[in-house]
Amino acid sequence: MNRGPLVVVGDLLLDEDIEGEATRLAPDAPAPVVDVSRVRRRPGGAGLAALLAARHGAEVVLVAAAGPGDHEDGARARRALGDGVRLAGLPLDGTVPVKTRVLAGGRPLVRLDRGGGTPGSPDAEVLDALRSARAVLVSDYGRGTADVLRTALGDLARTVPVVWDPHPRGGPPVPGTRLATPNAAEAALFSRLPGTSLRAHADRGADLAARWEATHVAVTLGARGALLTRADAAAPLFVPAVRATTGDPCGAGDCFAATAAAALADGALPEEAVERAVAAAAAFVAAGGAAAVRTPDQTLADGTSDTRAPAPPGDAAALVRHIRARGGTVVATGGCFDLLHAGHVRLLESAGRIGDCLIVCVNSDASVARLKGPGRPLTPLADRMRVLAALASVDAVVAFDEDTPERLLATLRPDVWVKGGDYTPDELPEAELLRGWGGQTVVLPYLDGRSTTSLAHRAARSAVR
Repeated sequence: MNRGPLVVVGDLLLDEDIEGEATRLAPDAPAPVVDVSRVRRRPGGAGLAALLAARHGAEVVLVAAAGPGDHEDGARARRALGDGVRLAGLPLDGTVPVKTRVLAGGRPLVRLDRGGGTPGSPDAEVLDALRSARAVLVSDYGRGTADVLRTALGDLARTVPVVWDPHPRGGPPVPGTRLATPNAAEAALFSRLPGTSLRAHADRGADLAARWEATHVAVTLGARGALLTRADAAAPLFVPAVRATTGDPCGAGDCFAATAAAALADGALPEEAVERAVAAAAAFVAAGGAAAVRTPDQTLADGTSDTRAPAPPGDAAALVRHIRARGGTVVATGGCFDLLHAGHVRLLESAGRIGDCLIVCVNSDASVARLKGPGRPLTPLADRMRVLAALASVDAVVAFDEDTPERLLATLRPDVWVKGGDYTPDELPEAELLRGWGGQTVVLPYLDGRSTTSLAHRAARSAVR
């Protein structure tokens, strides 16, 4: 298998969020005054897709027009890529486009756009990067990069997987594209077929697969998931999101496309790639979306740097930061959850209503074996985590290897720790730990007659009858 890099081709932007609070109006106009507390800068467009792809552990090369080396916005965009993305730059007649959002209390007030230009022809470094690719993601934002490289991309589509994330202002994917990823609105614009049902979305996907000569088209449907279609397939594959998510969806499409491209680069089938992409995009939105992405170029109001390390999409730590930034309450609970039963579900639903997010800390297989004895766990860790993550009440799932979750709790520092049982909160060994940062321990009653042990015994008796 070609072990070259995942190459992301597209338009590099710089996204800038100016954050603060607005508590008064300006004296000279009915406009809010924003007291700035933080400025966040991150790569936008294909730059964000490349940054997210690098978090899958792949070697990533970004082919994009980065602008003059001495221009401040271009330098910031390059710096925001960090060390995990290598840039193979195209010349740019102009400057890197910048999109600036002004937010008050986490809500956008206005967006300001500046910059832009025309990409030039590729040099030897760019062509070498394309030839070395084991997979290509085209993150087209309609600013000309994909058009400049269309011939080279068409040649690559015959030999390596190409994922194409299209844009209304850009051109169609090159023939032979393995997976195109328009969202529902883009698919409706490109196809012109009417309707809003799942069948209509599937018909548009099949229509586009035929017109674009793409092997597969995945029409992304936001919080609902995605529809994977082919021109010659009567039945599309609907991949639902495992749980409903709320939050800023900015960047979710980039996360979807980057995850799918990384999966195809590793040899996954398109169906597997779309399943991974739907899960990753949902987790990305739940963790705060693009606004939660950490890069080296972030400053506080006093001019000092905000250099906290970035967390992968869906990481519980990223979710905690997002909830805390909004002034919310972080709730955590833990256990083995070997066979998920009604008692578990009731506990998790109740815990989820206490605060603004629920993180479930799960004992690893080795930890369960030490606690429960031979033959346990009955369900391996990956399956237990997947089932828990599918529950609407659960926002993140994270495993720990120790007998108790105390080290993990010291990292997450939840506001509330929930356990089920018939003891008092002070009897829990975690109670003193929580008090150390002002947290609280809560005990919720178990549902009588439900336990993994009783389920296992009943199953064993049934098997020998």
